[in-house]
Amino acid sequence: MNITFDDRKLEKLANDYKKCQNEMGERRARLFNKRLGDLRNAISLEDVRHLPGHYHELTGNRKGQWACDLDQPYRLVFEPHENPIPADNDGKYIWLEIMGVEIIEITDYHGS
Repeated sequence: MNITFDDRKLEKLANDYKKCQNEMGERRARLFNKRLGDLRNAISLEDVRHLPGHYHELTGNRKGQWACDLDQPYRLVFEPHENPIPADNDGKYIWLEIMGVEIIEITDYHGS
């Protein structure tokens, strides 16, 4: 799967594990790199759907974004490259047709 970054800082951290560890701590850095590896190795978003990390669609004001768990309460948030996002007749997103994502942020969206 093709991965891009909305945030240059996150892109730099994704490419420099030592710096990532210094900024995020050992556990979050390890999980961040694991999730990125899972996404890179996937052909479509469907391939990560049932992997550890609880990949899931977001709702409300974050509809059209996905997230996966890092260390609690932090999540890695991303959006599909496809515009519009592939959906069936009922408006349900088709994970199998999403072939690339843009990493948006690492955040605790439940806390705000």
